[in-house]
Amino acid sequence: MSRLGRVTDTGVGRALRARVTGWLRALRGDLWTVRADPLPPSTWLRWLPHGLLCLAAFGITVGGAGDMTDNGHLASGLALLVAGGQGGAVVLGMWRPVPAWWLSLGLFVLGAASVRTRMGFDLETYTWPWTAAGIIAELLVLLLLALRVPTRAAVAALAATAFVTWVFESLWNGEPYDTTGVLALSLFTIVVILGSALRGRREARAQLVEQTTLTAEERTRRTLLEERSRIARELHDVVAHHMSVISIQAQVAPHLVENPPDELRENLAGIRQNALEALTELRRVLGVLRSEHTGPGESPDGSGDGTAPHAPQPTLDRLDALVENTRAVGREVVTDINGERRPLPPGVELSAYRIVQEALSNALRHAPGATITVRLTYETDGLEVEIVNGRPTAPPAPSTGAGHGLLGMRERVAMLGGTMTAHPWHWDGFKVTAFLPDTPPADTPGTDHLTAPRKGTS
Repeated sequence: MSRLGRVTDTGVGRALRARVTGWLRALRGDLWTVRADPLPPSTWLRWLPHGLLCLAAFGITVGGAGDMTDNGHLASGLALLVAGGQGGAVVLGMWRPVPAWWLSLGLFVLGAASVRTRMGFDLETYTWPWTAAGIIAELLVLLLLALRVPTRAAVAALAATAFVTWVFESLWNGEPYDTTGVLALSLFTIVVILGSALRGRREARAQLVEQTTLTAEERTRRTLLEERSRIARELHDVVAHHMSVISIQAQVAPHLVENPPDELRENLAGIRQNALEALTELRRVLGVLRSEHTGPGESPDGSGDGTAPHAPQPTLDRLDALVENTRAVGREVVTDINGERRPLPPGVELSAYRIVQEALSNALRHAPGATITVRLTYETDGLEVEIVNGRPTAPPAPSTGAGHGLLGMRERVAMLGGTMTAHPWHWDGFKVTAFLPDTPPADTPGTDHLTAPRKGTS
């Protein structure tokens, strides 16, 4: 064999030995431990399994002691010690399954050896090496073990139990007895398979719940980012309009003054140049946002109404048209405008329009046949928007939407430093109330503004 072949064989051998050594160390850590591992509580009748196991342990103690005393001819003290230990192993298995298995196996060895020395005193035969009480105790202990430890540890425990049973039946002969080894090992194998399967099912369900939670959180996060991008696209249009006006005014201003000084001309020219540069950057960012988030058949403003890419963003002047579109599908919509109507900042007008639009869409989807009331109240410091739908007259159809319309509303309100509440209303209705200040704060409000109701709102 060449040197390369010897090196390869040596490397494979080392890797195999390292893997076997690691497996044996892990197995020793699984079975050579006294760490606590409580039985998980049941979701229904929490303590019923514990009570049943304690009752079984009592039966094993009483029945096993009587059987080994009467039929196994053991002293009552020794019989009670073995049977009581086997019953105690069942109880211990609810908290420390690995030590419970070691205790049960050790008591099996003690009981089988003690009974074997008493055979032949009469003509009767005796079930050996496993007694009926010992089989039941070992079944319960192995089941509790397989429910909590890795499958490799449960299989190793079953193999150790089978080996000890084979040693007693194969190497200790001479006296007649009714063998119970095959029956016991068959039952032990069944409970180990059952326990491992139940443990695997429980872990799979826990992973599924965790994955579902992560998926829901990711979906909410993605929807939030999409809604913020849509709001950013809309507000970019508003800001771009203002920057264009600033540029034009800076260009026209020198012509409105007779013989303007050179400093004024330079300052106005600088203002116009900065406005044009800012407008260029805004259009570049707006183009990126539109190219990334505009899907087939969707308008760049995110409304999906097929408007032109550079159409002006909607304001409350188009509220009547929005309401008429809702009435056209057969729904009764009542509008109520209180206070002196006045122009508001473009961001407030746009957000108010979008909130009404989303609330009407939600009412159409989730409250068929219900009357909808749209109420705008112009106050000295802002605008209050209220949309209420009554009780639906028919069950709603299954919705295919993402279910995050309220999230978008809250984002718009929080961006302007306002407040919003959304909650069920009388007789299965729903009410959305938002207050949008006309002078939003300079800093971005936190999420604590989203649910704090404004004074005077319900």
